[in-house]
Amino acid sequence: MEKIKAAIIGLGRIASLLEDDTLREKPCTHAGAITANPDCKLVCGCDTDKDRCRLFAEKWQVPVYADAKEMLHIHKPQIVSIATHPDSHYHYCRLAKEAGVPVIICEKPLADNIREAQKIVRLANNGTVIITNHERRYSEDYIRIKSIIKEEKLGKLLSIRAVLYMGITKRLVDVFWHDGTHLADAIMFLTGGVLKHKRRWGAKLTSKEGTAWLEGYIPSKKNIPVIIEVGAARDHLVFEIEFSCEKGRLRIGNGIFEVYESAPSPYAENFRSLKNTGEAFIGPTGYFANMIKDAAACVKDPNRQPISSAQDGLRVIEYLNSVGTWRGHA
Repeated sequence: MEKIKAAIIGLGRIASLLEDDTLREKPCTHAGAITANPDCKLVCGCDTDKDRCRLFAEKWQVPVYADAKEMLHIHKPQIVSIATHPDSHYHYCRLAKEAGVPVIICEKPLADNIREAQKIVRLANNGTVIITNHERRYSEDYIRIKSIIKEEKLGKLLSIRAVLYMGITKRLVDVFWHDGTHLADAIMFLTGGVLKHKRRWGAKLTSKEGTAWLEGYIPSKKNIPVIIEVGAARDHLVFEIEFSCEKGRLRIGNGIFEVYESAPSPYAENFRSLKNTGEAFIGPTGYFANMIKDAAACVKDPNRQPISSAQDGLRVIEYLNSVGTWRGHA
């Protein structure tokens, strides 16, 4: 069977360069995942930066272009990954759609504003599938946590707390815009609900220090409260979500997979405490490999709904907008 032809627009970190990070799970880029998938073949790349084109061509041994329209016309790829800045996502999604590309993978955030995100969602019809690369939807450890919540193995979900720190020099708004997209989408994916914003307090979002607190909820018969802490001026990275349930607690995040269940307390009679079950996640998460596998399956079956859709990407943009995380906001 002939392999599915794949191309990449935007040849930076997430497209290729991070594959050289010796500590990251592989594959961890679009190019790495495409070349690792037995059903796919990387045929070309495109970037306006000459150095990035040179590095990409040397590493992956494929032709590179400065003009995306030319590349699409010559190679006619069936999968196109768009790994450019958010303000250009709609432009390249539209070019790929017009070129007849059946599956488009768009990096997060889907766009830099709601209007552009809505336009991208409208492109996803009549034989065109658009995947938003919210990678935790494809990560096996998150998928396991989702099943625990859905099956109510620890009883009903009662509340959610999340923490996001992403460096010492970034403004809170930039931290939340860049990585809060993943955090918000992970909460929605794991609960199966749509995250809603209620209010925020603490440090201003334009600040490079302090902490902002975002209060929200997942709509249900009894709304599930959500608190997100976004911190600046930390010299370390933290990305984690905690789910409090009737009979236990779950924690998931970067390097974190913990399951606690209620048990008779060893500290006081007639009380119960939380005990770590010892359940762990060992092995690769497959977060990038599974995403490309989903894209290939969508090429083979045009009626397939992707695991992470353009609509999912729009929901995150809607949440970010409701919080007031656009650059320049207080």
